[in-house]
Amino acid sequence: MRSFSTSRKTSETDIQLQFTIDGTGDANVQTGVGFFDHMLILFTKHGLFDLNLSCQGDLEVDEHHTVEDIGIALGTAFRESIGNKEGINRYATVKTPMDEALSSLTIDISGRPFLVFNVDGLKDKIGNFDSELVEEFFHAFVNQANITLHINLEYGRNSHHIVESIFKGFGRCLDEASRKNARIQGIPSTKGVL
Repeated sequence: MRSFSTSRKTSETDIQLQFTIDGTGDANVQTGVGFFDHMLILFTKHGLFDLNLSCQGDLEVDEHHTVEDIGIALGTAFRESIGNKEGINRYATVKTPMDEALSSLTIDISGRPFLVFNVDGLKDKIGNFDSELVEEFFHAFVNQANITLHINLEYGRNSHHIVESIFKGFGRCLDEASRKNARIQGIPSTKGVL
């Protein structure tokens, strides 16, 4: 079973996390940041992962440390869960509509962290949530998971819809790239290692 549990405790956050790649979409998420909880639940549901996550963060300061540190913890859990990457698809591209918004995500589980984030037009706030934290989350995840991730917003007007499209697409794309493929023997790389 491709699963990993981790904890991360700093002076800013206290995180307990259990992540399963081959799950059913079951999410129990409590970060103290309502909009972010909603996005992580969508990611889990549409990626068919299982995620148990609790975080006590310094929300009296702001939401930055909570969102970034969860990205670090979740990226670490994914990296550890995926193991040596034998037999996985490795690549995936997914387009996801959410009403008027359409995003495109492409992933390479490459062992090399790199993020391209082309998302213009987000309002500064989505409710009380700082929209710039979306990119911070993905930077943190990518750097710990050691994946290449390209996020491109094709179009959209409503900031909630745009971010929802991205998180749903992220779940779908990560699921496809990490899925085992019976036709792939060994590591999907001519180098023999990822």
